[in-house]
Amino acid sequence: MFARVPKVAGAMRRSFASSASKAASSNAGLAAATLASLATAGTYTYVYGMPSVSANSPAEVGLHSPHYPWPQDGMLSTYDHQSLRRGYQVYREVCSACHSLDRIAWRNLVGVTHTVDEAKAMCEEVEYEDGPDDNGETFQRPGKLSDYMPRPYPNDEAARAGNAGALPPDLSLITKARHGGADYIFSLITGYVDPPAGLHLAEGMNFNPYFPGTGIAMARVLYDGLVEYDDGTPATTSQMAKDVVSFLQWAAEPEHDERKKMGFQAVTLLTILFGLSIWIKRFKWAPIKTRKIVYNPPK
Repeated sequence: MFARVPKVAGAMRRSFASSASKAASSNAGLAAATLASLATAGTYTYVYGMPSVSANSPAEVGLHSPHYPWPQDGMLSTYDHQSLRRGYQVYREVCSACHSLDRIAWRNLVGVTHTVDEAKAMCEEVEYEDGPDDNGETFQRPGKLSDYMPRPYPNDEAARAGNAGALPPDLSLITKARHGGADYIFSLITGYVDPPAGLHLAEGMNFNPYFPGTGIAMARVLYDGLVEYDDGTPATTSQMAKDVVSFLQWAAEPEHDERKKMGFQAVTLLTILFGLSIWIKRFKWAPIKTRKIVYNPPK
């Protein structure tokens, strides 16, 4: 009877070990399946965005704009500064009649689109109200590099009155404030077409399939040859739209180039430190892990 106890205990141990092995294998399978599901969901979200259900029609939310290959989209790419200069010219000669650029000062253009002398010459063409003087009164003075871009209207009410009740938005952060960003702005500027048959727009509205509701108060403003570029670039509608949208992207994110430069420097430094840490670890631990311990029992 007592001789069978070790055999029973051994069988129980083998059974427990087999059950534990199966449980571990099952848990590993569940973990792998969970990770695969999360990876699939993450990939879908990255490619197509968060899934959503909407009762609105494409006409109500606007046509989805395609993606365009902007020069600065690459990992190590920067703004096309010639395009930024041309884009500022388009903004100054066309867009500034209605839209403000409140967050950009003249000094921000220095070293990006213009030289110091060019920026000074441009800002001195604008009169700014300053004061008070010694008599307590305001006065007009030429602009300085520290001044911000002038607004086309003194206040929002005047802007609405001059645009049939519509308020032209400030363009400083427009590429960040609209879904689709630069792609949407480019599509909107170049997307004016005749309304389809049977569609009636309100008075003073223009048809644009990329604008929510398809009816927009702003009329088409860019036409071939509207501006004359200093560098001789043909001023087609798409070229002007590309340049002014590039300029607006810079206005919304002027630190873009510097941030990428700092990021590249940080990644380079961290890579060197990571390699150095591995070398130090191996240098310190190699003698310990490769040593041979010999036990000489007493005789």
